[in-house]
Amino acid sequence: MSWPTTPADLVSSQHSLARATPAEWVPPSRLLVGGVWVCFPRGLSGVGSAGDPAWAAAVVMDGRRVAGRQVLVGQASASYVPGLLALRLGPLLEDVVRRLTPSPDVLLLDGTGRDHPRGAGLALHLGAVLELPTVGVTHRPLTASGDWPPDVPGATSPLYAGAEQVASWLRTRRGTRPLVVHPGWRTDVTTAVDVVSRSLAGHRTPEPLRRARQAARLLREPLRGP
Repeated sequence: MSWPTTPADLVSSQHSLARATPAEWVPPSRLLVGGVWVCFPRGLSGVGSAGDPAWAAAVVMDGRRVAGRQVLVGQASASYVPGLLALRLGPLLEDVVRRLTPSPDVLLLDGTGRDHPRGAGLALHLGAVLELPTVGVTHRPLTASGDWPPDVPGATSPLYAGAEQVASWLRTRRGTRPLVVHPGWRTDVTTAVDVVSRSLAGHRTPEPLRRARQAARLLREPLRGP
């Protein structure tokens, strides 16, 4: 599967992905969890443009240990349009993850899955392209709604789009806003929450995503002289 290059082609792909029924993934007992992140220039405002400089990083973690890391300087392939994030980030995310060794068993990213106007957000799309189980982690739902869980680490509550549960709130730290956990490619809500819960290391953000974000931001910083 390749990345669409026009909004119309992406919408068509999203409708097809929403109907797909890939085999459900069963996590192994020893889990290599990947995380991928892209950042843009400081102060960039608005929807951005195709060609915006971008810094991407991917890590894979074996428990608390970073087993692999990859960084890449690239560019956005489109401006940002809600619901069409794959046009802007998809190719760059795929590129940096494919360079990552060892390959993760499952990949975390900042994107939605079924919580999407067409039921196929970036987390689902990237997993299908990479043929890799994925879980999306965001700060807010895109289209779904549901009450926050109790202020207890590990507490969850459902997020619904209509009658269907498409994601879950997950409280990762007491006194902080819960995260939204999105099932992506070959993952369901229960598995997605389990993967994120197993990837926490005392921070609000799962450690693979936190480490990838740090690496991308460090790459973005200009080289400093002596």
